[in-house]
Amino acid sequence: MTAGTLTILDDGRPVDVAASPAAGRIRLDADALAALGWELTEDGLCREGLCVPTPATWSAADAVGLAELASVLGRSLAVDADERVAWLGAGADERARALRSLTAPDFALADLDGRVHRLSDHRGRKVLLVVWASW
Repeated sequence: MTAGTLTILDDGRPVDVAASPAAGRIRLDADALAALGWELTEDGLCREGLCVPTPATWSAADAVGLAELASVLGRSLAVDADERVAWLGAGADERARALRSLTAPDFALADLDGRVHRLSDHRGRKVLLVVWASW
């Protein structure tokens, strides 16, 4: 991957940021972090009054590795460098909250006739989901 724009899917929204590769890692500068809503300060990585501790080697003057960012935030990361897109998953606490609620997230799928069905259309009723994959 060469230096340029990377689309990061974060909190359900696409954010285009400048990113540069270094030794096979994707690096984000302070502007890219700001586009994601984060600021690197003396207190750590801060967003909306919440600060997350960061490694002592991180500096506001340096770029931050995207994988390291995901790790510090406790979020999963999927990257397709060829397509210049990355996805930051939900944090562990958010996933745990969703599991405790026993409420399945809404999704939509088309049937064999092309009609779209949403799980939310069946709220309040018992639903049996049958899932199959060829792999």
